Amino acid sequence: MKKVFVMTTAILTLSAVLAGCSSSATKENTAQSTSGSTTEKASSSKLDPYKLTIVYATGAVPKDLKAVQDKMNAYLTDKINATVELKPIEWGTWIEKTNLMIATSEQMDVMMTAGGLGYSQNVAKGAFLPLDELIAKYGGDVTKALQPQFLDGTRIGGKIYGLPTNKEFASVDGVLFNKALVDKYKFDISKVNKLEDLEPMLQTIKDNEPDIVPFFGQEGRQMSNFAISSSSFDNLGDYLGALDRSSKELKVVDIFESKVFMDYAKLARKWYQAKYMNLDAATVKDFGAMQAGKAFAMYSELKPGKDAEMSSAWGVKVVQKEMVNTPITLNTTGIMTAIPKTSKDPNRAMMFLNMLYGDKTLLNLFDFGVEGTHYVKKDETTIDFPAGVDAASVGYKNEPWMWGNQMLTYLFPNEDPKKWDKFKTFNETADKSPALGFAWNSESLTQEVAASNSVLKQYQQAIMSGSVDPDVYIPKMVAALKSAGIDKIIAEKQKQLNEWSTTAKK
Repeated sequence: MKKVFVMTTAILTLSAVLAGCSSSATKENTAQSTSGSTTEKASSSKLDPYKLTIVYATGAVPKDLKAVQDKMNAYLTDKINATVELKPIEWGTWIEKTNLMIATSEQMDVMMTAGGLGYSQNVAKGAFLPLDELIAKYGGDVTKALQPQFLDGTRIGGKIYGLPTNKEFASVDGVLFNKALVDKYKFDISKVNKLEDLEPMLQTIKDNEPDIVPFFGQEGRQMSNFAISSSSFDNLGDYLGALDRSSKELKVVDIFESKVFMDYAKLARKWYQAKYMNLDAATVKDFGAMQAGKAFAMYSELKPGKDAEMSSAWGVKVVQKEMVNTPITLNTTGIMTAIPKTSKDPNRAMMFLNMLYGDKTLLNLFDFGVEGTHYVKKDETTIDFPAGVDAASVGYKNEPWMWGNQMLTYLFPNEDPKKWDKFKTFNETADKSPALGFAWNSESLTQEVAASNSVLKQYQQAIMSGSVDPDVYIPKMVAALKSAGIDKIIAEKQKQLNEWSTTAKK
């Protein structure tokens, strides 16, 4: 995503106790109408019409949203007698708006979530429904697509509350480069193995390209993200207490007191003062200069074909360089979909979600829009933009990595035809965290978690972007975190991790 941990520091607690229950009459009617084998197709004629409200994050609301929604509705009416109301919310306001929607018991049927977007906190608040029985009844395509350990990795208190996208479950830290600039200056990016190796390149760009940002940073995606990424720590869900990957102990520590965090923050400060980075890196929320071809490089969590994927999305060719040799799998909660408690027909919501794991037509319509308008088919697996349309001008776009079974989605001509096979190998060969499958339950410490996240929101991006002196501000942040209760959080997380480890070994 493009990993959604970038929003972690913005997570807030809900301002009110959740209220409202699903309509039991609707549930019973749907259950009686569609019970049977998980692979059995629901008969739309036996189901009452129902509108599903789908809430998810986006970079910008597409202008052709309604046209795609109408096409989806025609298709879904025939399949499960349902229509959808698509409610995309821009990333910059996601936390604030969804917290309010949950707190005011606004009806939602499907909601995007993630370990770094308050998944465990929302489960603790009762915002999401357990999905185990719904999966058993209506999730045949879900269980065909997802290996058991990927579903098990989302469990909290033994229950599943979110369906992970079937995509890469590993990542490797690295950098995306503007290909035109790499070619122009004949940079050998194969020799870039640590951030310091970039400095001669960044200086060249600074000296010769006054309109280009040498290294682009955005809120939550800074060069110093290497300090808190999977190559350094297993964040255990929310970064408030993590496993140091350089240690063999199953010991929870405070990332922000670590030497590695200070070292990367100092390097970020050096780059900021050298004017290698954009001065608004702490606050800019989109890909801005990078997407416009006005930046040379940026940090990214990589996977096979990430550069081709982003080249298609941005309309600017980029190439990637991994900075870590082995991909790492920390968890399977990187991006998921949940059914909120306020859904009036959870069964229908699960039918819709199940289709995203098995119905190629629906999934690609949701991801890429209307054939002939937003894309044209080159063959059965490959699409491209129609004549006169490109990534910048297309009227509809979504994020395929956020939905269902990504391995059913179309590829663009610049992508590797074997991309999905490489994804499978990438997942299978990844180094697994010793805490893979652990799910942190913060229910008993909601106030401490909220207070700690507020501290991170105040300090973290300024420090990681190099905007402030880490020798001054990291001690301030650490002290504020202790006042907020991070030591209690770490102790409770350690207790839960120990209990999970004991159970997992049996």
